[in-house]
Amino acid sequence: MSEDTTVHAELRENFGKGFARRLRAAGKIPAVLYGHGTDPVHVALPGHQMLLLVRRANALVELDIAGTSQLALVKDVQKDPVHQIIEHIDLVVVKKGEKVQVDVPVVVVGESFPGTIVNLDATTVSLTAEATHIPEHVEVDVEGLEEGTHITAADLALPKGSTLVTDPEVLIVAISVPAAASAGDAEAESDAAEATAAEAAEAAEAE
Repeated sequence: MSEDTTVHAELRENFGKGFARRLRAAGKIPAVLYGHGTDPVHVALPGHQMLLLVRRANALVELDIAGTSQLALVKDVQKDPVHQIIEHIDLVVVKKGEKVQVDVPVVVVGESFPGTIVNLDATTVSLTAEATHIPEHVEVDVEGLEEGTHITAADLALPKGSTLVTDPEVLIVAISVPAAASAGDAEAESDAAEATAAEAAEAAEAE
């Protein structure tokens, strides 16, 4: 793993909201590491480094805990709902080569047929992947797709080594025409029909 994902974790024995506030004031984040039948390990992590790392979904880090290296997956990030400050991080123990289940963001690429819009029904999909090869996202190509096109989870092109966990029938993307545009088209058709009828009536009178 690269050096920027190696995180020095300090063991902590003090708990409670007051201690957590003091940690955050010192630029650190309280966290807990668990999994693989081990007892939970409570640590303090460097705040700025973790803030950068968790921008990526399913961040994998190599913890240095008192000189011992441990691979871990960021499982949950708890933030203050108002200030968006990271309050706590949950990490799960993983091993190289091990497969894990993760939720991966869906990213739309391309432009659908002119006049249509892309409705993203599912923003993430669940996959199993090797802990050290978790994809950052899954792409959905909508280039030129027309109204009425539906893309389900089964249609996704998954990254190599990943397996779909989400129900294959789950709708991911639907291509449609905006309601306002549809109403405008209907009105235009109505106007055209009325104009045609008027022209026919005038022609009949002229005869």
